[in-house]
Amino acid sequence: MKVMKFGGTSVGKPERMFEIAKLITKDTEPKVVVLSALSGTTNSLTEISNSLAKGDRVAAKQRIDALEQHYQNFILQLVKKEDTYNKAKSVLAEHFEFLNIILKISFSEALNKDILAQGELLSTKLFSICLEEKNIKHVLLPALDFMTIDSSAEPQVGSIKVKLSQILQKHKDHTLFITQGYICRNAKGEVDNLKRGGSDYSASLIAGAIGASVCEIWTDIDGMHNNDPRIVKNTKPISRLSFDEAAELAYFGAKILHPASIWPAQYFNFPVKLLNTMQPEAPGTLIESEAGSVGVKAIAAKDFITAIKIKSSRMLLAYGFLRKVFEVFEKYQTPIDMVTTSEVAVSLTIDNDAYLSEIIKELELFGTVEVDADQTIVSIVGNQITQTKDVIAKIFTTLSGIPVRMVSYGGSQHNISILISREHKEKTLQLLNKGLFDM
Repeated sequence: MKVMKFGGTSVGKPERMFEIAKLITKDTEPKVVVLSALSGTTNSLTEISNSLAKGDRVAAKQRIDALEQHYQNFILQLVKKEDTYNKAKSVLAEHFEFLNIILKISFSEALNKDILAQGELLSTKLFSICLEEKNIKHVLLPALDFMTIDSSAEPQVGSIKVKLSQILQKHKDHTLFITQGYICRNAKGEVDNLKRGGSDYSASLIAGAIGASVCEIWTDIDGMHNNDPRIVKNTKPISRLSFDEAAELAYFGAKILHPASIWPAQYFNFPVKLLNTMQPEAPGTLIESEAGSVGVKAIAAKDFITAIKIKSSRMLLAYGFLRKVFEVFEKYQTPIDMVTTSEVAVSLTIDNDAYLSEIIKELELFGTVEVDADQTIVSIVGNQITQTKDVIAKIFTTLSGIPVRMVSYGGSQHNISILISREHKEKTLQLLNKGLFDM
C-alpha cells in the first residue's frame, strides 16, 4: 500500500481533480490519498477567523459569502449528473451553514480550529463525490477518527497506527481510501491541526502507520530544486536526497516539503517522492536513507529571522552562562536556529518573535543585548559538504561583496548556513547559484 498526497494547487480546480482521479487509478496498488484544502481556502478561512476575533462580523460574513460562491461555481464544473450535483450542493450547505452559525457564537481558539478544518473536509467530500460520479470504488476515511496529537501537540504515533489499522481492516475489500491532511484531534478530543503545511506531515504519519511502500507528495513543481526558482533562473530538480539533506532543506526554507514530514519517513524507513501533478511523467525527487552522491546539492533561504547578540565580558565564560541563556528561550518555547560564540558574546537566531520583548528583558540581566530583525538564513546543503574540498573557499569567494552577519559550520556535515540581511537575499542566491553550480 502507498500514500499519495495532493496539495492545494493540485486540487484547486475541477480539472485538476479529474487528473488526480486518473493518477490514483493508474495502477492497482492499494493506496491512501491525502488531500489538502482547495488552494486559497485556508487563507480565506483564516481571514474569516481573524475578522471574528476582532468582532467584525460584517467582514466575516462577506468573506463567507465570497467563499461559498467560489465553491458553488466549483461544483458546477466538478459534477454533471443531477444526483451527484445534489450531493455536492448538500455538502456545501452543511459546511457553509456551520460558517454562518459561528457568526452568532463567541470566538475562541477552539472555534478557530473548527473553522480552519472546513477546507480539508470540503475538498475530500467533493473529491469523493467526483469519484462516485466516475464509478471509482473508494472509501472516505475521516482523519478526525484516527489522527490525534497529545497535550504537547505531538502526534500520537502508536494510537494513529492502531486506530487506522482497525479502520482499514473494516474495509479490507477496498483498495482506495481518501482522507484529509492537516486536521486532527487534540488531547481534549477537540478539532485541531498539524499547523500550516501539515498535510505533508499527515501523509508521512499515515505512511508510517500503515507500513507504506512509498509516500508520494504531489505538488505543482517537478521535485525539490537546487535553488529557489522564483528568484534564480535555470534551477533544476534534484534527483535524489538523503533524509538528512531533505530535512535541512525543508527546515531552512525549501517550500515544497513540510519540515516535520521527514522524521516519520526516516523513523519508519520508507521513501518519499516529490512529484508534479502538472507533469506526472517527470521523475521528481526521491528522498531515502542513502544520499547517492557527495557534495553540494541545493541552496535554501529562510526569511523573517531575528538575530540576537548578548555581550557580557563578565559572565560569558562563567560556568552555566549559556545554559541560562538557552533557558530563557525554552521558557518562551522559542526555538533557536543558529548559534555562534566568542570570548565576550554569544549570537543566535530565532524565527518566531512572538515573545521577543519578554526574551530581551530577561537576557538584559546577563549583559548588553543587540537585536537585528529582518534577516535571512541561507543554507548550502549536501552530503558531507563540510568535508568536501574547497566548498568553504568557493562560498566566501562568491560572496565577497555580501555582508555576512553569522556563519554556522560544523554543526551538521550536511549544511553550511550563513546569516545575511534580507535585502541581500536575491543577490546572494543568484551568486551562489553561479559560484557553486556554474549556472
